[in-house]
Amino acid sequence: MTDRSAAPSQPVRFRGGGFTVKGHRWAALLAFVVLIAVWESTNRFGLVSDLFLPPPSAVASALAAMAQDGSLWQHLKASLMRIGVGWVMGTVAGMAVGFAMGIGSVARAVGVPLVSAFFPIPKIALLPLFILWFGIGEPSKFATIGFGVFFPTVIATYSAIDSVPRNLIRMAQSFGLPWASILRKIVLPGALPGILAGFRITASIALILVVAAEMIGAEYGIGAFVLTAGNLMLTDQLLAGVLVLSLLGLSIGTVLSILERRLLKWR
Repeated sequence: MTDRSAAPSQPVRFRGGGFTVKGHRWAALLAFVVLIAVWESTNRFGLVSDLFLPPPSAVASALAAMAQDGSLWQHLKASLMRIGVGWVMGTVAGMAVGFAMGIGSVARAVGVPLVSAFFPIPKIALLPLFILWFGIGEPSKFATIGFGVFFPTVIATYSAIDSVPRNLIRMAQSFGLPWASILRKIVLPGALPGILAGFRITASIALILVVAAEMIGAEYGIGAFVLTAGNLMLTDQLLAGVLVLSLLGLSIGTVLSILERRLLKWR
C-alpha cells in the first residue's frame, strides 16, 4: 500500500491574481496606427470621397495651418477657460451637496428625490434660459457647464461615501475618534476612488456641453470653429476640430490618471 504522506509535495500554482491589470501601451498605439492606415488607404484607393471624409493627411495639414496662423490657440484658449471655470463650479458645489447627502440623513432625504428629478433634464436645453438670465456672454456658458457637471458629481460623491464600509466607521467611533477625524481618515480616503471616477465622467460632460454651448452663441471656441467649418463644407477643418476635441479629452484623462496614481497610492 502506497504511503501518500511520503510522496513529495508538489508546488501549487498561485491562482490569486485578483484581476491584476497589466500595462500594454503598445496595444493602444498599434490600434491607432492601424485605424489611421485603413482610413488613409480608403481615400488613396478612391473608396471614399475626400469631401465626405478627408484623409488623415489632409486633416493634419488643416490642423497645422490652424496652429501656424494662431486660430487654433485662440479657439482652444476660449474652450479651456470655459471648461475650467464651469467644471470647477459644478464640482465644488456637487461635492459639497454629495458629502452632505452621504453623511446626513436629512440632506439625503431631501437631496435624493431632487437629484432624481433634475438629473435627467438635458442641460443644453436650458441654455436659452441661462442666456435669458445671464446674457449671451460667458456666464451663461459657465452656468450650462456647471449645471451639467453638478448632478453627476453629487451622485458620484454620495454613492462613494455610502459605499464606505460601515464597520470601519463603527470601529473608529468605538475607539472614541472625533467625527472630523473619521471623515478625514476613513470616509474621505474610502470614497476617493469613486469620486475620482466621477471626475472622469464630469470632465467628458463638460467637454460635450462646452461644444454645444459654443455652437449656439460664441465667436471663439472649438465648438464655434467646428460649426463654422461644417456650414462652409470645410470637412478637413471640421475633422481637425474634432481631432482637437479628441486630443483634449485624452489629455484630460491622462491628467486624471496621474492624479489617481498620486492620491490613491494605498491601493
